[in-house]
Amino acid sequence: MELPSINIIFKNKANTAIERGERGIVALVLKDAVPSTNPFVVKNENDIIDGLADANKEQIKLALIGGENPPKKVIVYVVPADAADFSTALNYLETVKFDYLAIPDVDKTDAIVTWIKQLRDDKDIKVKVVLPHTAADYEGVINFDTDNIAAFGKTYTTAKYCSRIAGLLAGTPLKMSATYSVLSEVEDVPHLTKDDGDKAVSEGKLIIINDGEKCKIGRAVNSLTTIDTNKGEDFKKILIVDKSDMWHDDVKRTVGDFYLGKYPNNYDNKILLISAIQAYNDQLVLEGLLDGSLADYNKVSIDISAQEDYLKSIGEDTGSMKEQQIKEANTKDKVFLMSNLKWTDAMEDFNINVII
Repeated sequence: MELPSINIIFKNKANTAIERGERGIVALVLKDAVPSTNPFVVKNENDIIDGLADANKEQIKLALIGGENPPKKVIVYVVPADAADFSTALNYLETVKFDYLAIPDVDKTDAIVTWIKQLRDDKDIKVKVVLPHTAADYEGVINFDTDNIAAFGKTYTTAKYCSRIAGLLAGTPLKMSATYSVLSEVEDVPHLTKDDGDKAVSEGKLIIINDGEKCKIGRAVNSLTTIDTNKGEDFKKILIVDKSDMWHDDVKRTVGDFYLGKYPNNYDNKILLISAIQAYNDQLVLEGLLDGSLADYNKVSIDISAQEDYLKSIGEDTGSMKEQQIKEANTKDKVFLMSNLKWTDAMEDFNINVII
């Protein structure tokens, strides 16, 4: 028998959602001499411990710059400089809360992509990673693809600027997109034509563009390019995935803290739980994170189809049961709920007609 699971698709609380979105958590894995305190947490530059190589201190400072706001904190895990892989760091990070990961010294990214997919899809841990030149075709991987970044009087490779991007994404509020976020420290990047920039975005690449005056993020997309009925066009947007992950984590945590194992699994208690989650959704509508203009969306209910499938699997004859009877049926320790969320996006595409 395994631990009880709360399997929520989209798989504290709504009135603090914006603040939490503004102050996400970055995880950094660095190669260096392993310090006596490892891992360690950095909230500002004064928290950076002595003994790290200057290049690694710089990586932490890059993450701390953030976006509209700085990240809440940076969790730093150091692996030996000669480590063959990052497995010890990844094993630790699986056990802590963070939003965006960067690994400046990453060489081969396949193992990191596999790990992120396992966390999100198999272990229900909704985290993201910023990786250089990695066409993962997956919403949890940000494919950062700009090289030769001139900033702070030097030139950075793509890998060495992933920490900056992770901090920027973690520090972008949930009412905003990172699209066109200005990186004021960046002096120049390779210039792309509009066609080249559009092609990069369509291929799931997050790029920095130079508009002739300043350097800024192109469209804030993740590496997902293949869409289907489960993951539509919206899943390509970093903002939408961030909101969905927030909803998942909040509901999962609240159910685990206040409901799991604490109440009899009967219809009345299921309705109480539905009402609690519905109140959360309603507050997100008031905060402007969910779209409240569509009456049929953002509703919470018993998942009739899943519940009926389960009843059949345990030998119940549902053929003659009415819908309400299926809703009220005894599902032992299983709870099947659903919610059809409609997130608000940020203003990114403008069509302005001028009549003279």
